[in-house]
Amino acid sequence: MADKKNVLKPDLWTPRPVKETIAVYAEWAETYDADITARGYHTPKRIGQALTSFIKPDAPILDFGCGTGFSGQVLQQLYFTTLDGTDVTAEMLAKATERGIYRKTWLSAPGELSFGRGAYKAIVAAGVISLGAAPPETLGTLIAKLESGGLLALSYNDPTLSDSSYLDALSIEIGNGRAEVIFREHGPHLDDVDMGSDVIILRRR
Repeated sequence: MADKKNVLKPDLWTPRPVKETIAVYAEWAETYDADITARGYHTPKRIGQALTSFIKPDAPILDFGCGTGFSGQVLQQLYFTTLDGTDVTAEMLAKATERGIYRKTWLSAPGELSFGRGAYKAIVAAGVISLGAAPPETLGTLIAKLESGGLLALSYNDPTLSDSSYLDALSIEIGNGRAEVIFREHGPHLDDVDMGSDVIILRRR
């Protein structure tokens, strides 16, 4: 097993400037898949399995913050067939593109979404909207890109669940009637650091 002190150090789940986050993942791209597999990374599969109850296998899905395509690979293994991927880190995105599982991939600019509302029946953000990664307001930005009935499947890991700004962002979207929770379950996230996560599926109203 890889030495978790080399990558999954405690300050991974702390606020940082966007440029620094991109640099962390750029440096990690080469060993990311091996590292998280060795550590027992469950959340992408849990998200995909939950999503199978709510959407058809051929529905267009955006893997937002797709990284190396690890989560997209899991979605494909669960028989989802129409996948696109985007990420803000070029080195991670190159790995995702090489997998050959996406119809298209593109490099995003932080805070900018270059696709139209309703382009996807579901947006998957596995471990993306979280402390040390995408900021809380990303939740509302993604929901705004869904048409009524569209789904946002995401996860909040334990450190994120302890940060009120992320919980507030979720409460705002539910409270203002833009989205409803149709699935939420706490379960394993990373085995070797004994961390859990909430898998959440929101439906746009």
